[in-house]
Amino acid sequence: MDRGKQQKMVNLDRGLFLVRYVAAEDQLQPPKVKISPDRPSNKGITFFLHPDHKEAVLWQPETCLVVRALAPGQLAVQVIPSHDGGSVAATVRIETLNQGVARDSTRTKAKIGASQDRGALRILGHVKGIGDVVVNANEWVAGPSAPLRIEGISLEWPDKPEDLEINYAVKTAKPHAISGRAVGLGSFAGTRGNALPVIAVMMQISGRAAANFQLSVEAVFLGSPPVRSVGKRVVISGPTGQEPLVGLRLGLDEVRSTKQIPAKSSPRKSRRSGGRVRVFRARAKSNRPATA
Repeated sequence: MDRGKQQKMVNLDRGLFLVRYVAAEDQLQPPKVKISPDRPSNKGITFFLHPDHKEAVLWQPETCLVVRALAPGQLAVQVIPSHDGGSVAATVRIETLNQGVARDSTRTKAKIGASQDRGALRILGHVKGIGDVVVNANEWVAGPSAPLRIEGISLEWPDKPEDLEINYAVKTAKPHAISGRAVGLGSFAGTRGNALPVIAVMMQISGRAAANFQLSVEAVFLGSPPVRSVGKRVVISGPTGQEPLVGLRLGLDEVRSTKQIPAKSSPRKSRRSGGRVRVFRARAKSNRPATA
């Protein structure tokens, strides 16, 4: 059982978020969870509270409140014991809320796999001292400005194209049954409540549509600068392979192919060219938003 209050900082992008108090180790006398913006974020972050409450405090599990961020900022999540020597072991989940994107008839008929269909891709990270944190693609779980140990991950993509698969695995700091075992979308890779950090991540895309996409994975490992890897299969770790993962961001970029057809030749030269078509794969354009 931990003693004394604990505080963690969580990065927020511009948007609407649900802060949910999921569970507590001490169910009889659970700690309270106090939410507040970091000082530089005071003007951009507001709370939507129940009419009977004046403070952004969650008093027990299965409660929640809504946060609105007008600009990227940081949110302080403070867990305070209910009595001297009380538990501060709590799971808090931060979920991104959105109203979707209006689609016209042209976009509705676009083939599956277009960029607008990738918006549902989300990553859940189980962060030590906070619990499950859910972010959209190209957003940080923990990260450079608020490094926190990540103990497991899960990818969610309800609108995934039928001909595309994503598998992923993590390596834990100590031997564990889940370490190195690849799982599919919706499955959790890692541990919860075992204080067992992740030290490496593997992600891979496959299927007929995989040729049209590539993964872009950025990670921060304790005491090391951010690293980035791009490809169909990505394996990422720290300099020695033993540093704990303290930040993760996942992107899925569309790879566009272009065709170049040689200009028409005279009949005498056409035998040499044979009408060959060369296909070049263009580099994916990064659509990652800037972070604070």
